[in-house]
Amino acid sequence: MNKQPLEISINGDCYSLAVEPNRTLLELLREDLDLTGAKEGCGEGVCGGCTVLMDGKPVRSCLTLALEASGTHITTVEGLAQKGELDPLQQSFIEHGAVQCGFCTSGMLMAAKGLALNNPHAGNKEIRNAISGHICRCTGYTKIIEAVEAVVDRSLEKR
Repeated sequence: MNKQPLEISINGDCYSLAVEPNRTLLELLREDLDLTGAKEGCGEGVCGGCTVLMDGKPVRSCLTLALEASGTHITTVEGLAQKGELDPLQQSFIEHGAVQCGFCTSGMLMAAKGLALNNPHAGNKEIRNAISGHICRCTGYTKIIEAVEAVVDRSLEKR
């Protein structure tokens, strides 16, 4: 297949690449750029393990062609921590024990980050809706919801 040009920003770094038209964003991230935080669980967009942010909105990278992301800003779980400091969501997941085996964690974090960016004062219903397309076999979701709620609560305190 003929490779096509791709200009993309990932975690603040700009890339000029040539990719095959059928290559997914997940394949590009994991195989070409060694950003392995996004996981391929189902390959069908059902489990949420591959979720990344595209221009601040959660997308399933296993269903998104890399070329569809041309000209966008992608944030992966690797891009959440800044200057050696965990993102408040990452810290909250740790504090609330919302991480067990860790397979779903990056997708959950990215869905929660998308919610926090687009609705920083989300309530329980919005949080549940934001993670509803993510499968976790370990935690039962309660600790994950509590971790996201704690960050939302902190953002309310800062007003």
